[in-house]
Amino acid sequence: MDLKHLLIQLLIAIVCAGVAGIFIPRKVPGGAVGLLLIGLAGAFIGQWTANYLQQQYGFTNPALQWNVEEVAILPSIVGSAIVLYLVTAFLSWGRYGNR
Repeated sequence: MDLKHLLIQLLIAIVCAGVAGIFIPRKVPGGAVGLLLIGLAGAFIGQWTANYLQQQYGFTNPALQWNVEEVAILPSIVGSAIVLYLVTAFLSWGRYGNR
């Protein structure tokens, strides 16, 4: 992985996490750094899941093929939305459990 690929992946991760934030309107913990980490984790989980579905079950969909620099866009957005939901749910659960 070269520096250009890493920067493009970071940019796509931020955009995907921002789009996920639109779908799940919750306050992102950590601001821009939290958004970046959620986007990176979401991109990893989304791409892994899409690859698993394609390899194990032969699931093919043209929307899964949209990618920029080998980063699949739609699975990254879905993965970021899932990670955002889980992170904010666990953080709010921990806050309310301490009362």
